[in-house]
Amino acid sequence: MKFKIGFGYDVHQLKNNCKLMIGGIEVPHSKGSFGHSDADVLIHSICDAILGASNLRDIGFHFSDKDPKFKGIDSKILLSKTISLIKNKNFSIGNIDTTIVLEKPKIINFIPKMKSILSKLLDISIDDISIKATTSEKMGFIGNENGICAYSVVLIYKN
Repeated sequence: MKFKIGFGYDVHQLKNNCKLMIGGIEVPHSKGSFGHSDADVLIHSICDAILGASNLRDIGFHFSDKDPKFKGIDSKILLSKTISLIKNKNFSIGNIDTTIVLEKPKIINFIPKMKSILSKLLDISIDDISIKATTSEKMGFIGNENGICAYSVVLIYKN
């Protein structure tokens, strides 16, 4: 069996009057993530990890922020399209490990729902999805509540 790993990273600004989309759900907060799509930093980092592991370039190559058809798009659609791309190469997901870096709000209570949504989209067990969260200890743009970022690592295997 052929195994490959991939790493993904994404970052978005936090702004007033935007929704805070993380892991396919809206997290209530006074600020939200700003971007061309729904700016779901976690899903974007997962897409990049999957695309990298399968040597299919990156999320911007497949879903350009210059293309109006992706304006405001639900990132769950982008993840579904990413999964279709790797299935065409006969790859499946083994497991995913992620970390979200966000000063506020605390998201621990939202993680089970995120895992449930991602499990269905990725067609893997909830037990094969790790979502962790941390702060940046009030340092930098994340610590000043001006941004959010996520890191993802994925293991894929050839069917």
